[in-house]
Amino acid sequence: MFRTVLIVGVGGFLGSVLRYLGQLVSGKIFPPSFPVGTFLINILGCLIIGMVYALSEKGNLLSADMRLFLAVGFCGGFTTFSTFSNDNLMLLKDGSILLLLANIVGSVLLGIVAVYLGIVLIRSLL
Repeated sequence: MFRTVLIVGVGGFLGSVLRYLGQLVSGKIFPPSFPVGTFLINILGCLIIGMVYALSEKGNLLSADMRLFLAVGFCGGFTTFSTFSNDNLMLLKDGSILLLLANIVGSVLLGIVAVYLGIVLIRSLL
C-alpha cells in the first residue's frame, strides 16, 4: 500500500509542479483576460490521460504502476479536469446520457457555487 501511495504521490508532485510552471509561462505570454494556462493545461491533461488509458488497453505496454503514476498521480496533479473528462467519456460510452449531463452540469455549476460560497464564508468570518 505504501509503495502505491508513493507512486501516486510522486506523479502528483510532478504534475502539480508542471501545472504551476505552465501557468507561470502562459501568464507571461498571454494577456490575463482569459485563463489560457489553465485551459491549455486542462486540454493537455485530457490528451495525456487518453493516451495512458489507450496504452493500458494494449496489453503490457504500461504496467499497473506506470498507469497509476501517470493517470492518477501525474494527471491528477496536473489537472483533475482530465479525470473529470475521462469519467464523462466512460458515461457516454456506457450510454448513460442522463448521468453524463448530470455530472457535467452538476460539477460545473455546483463547483462555481461552492467556490462562491467558500469566498462568502471566509469573508463573513474574517
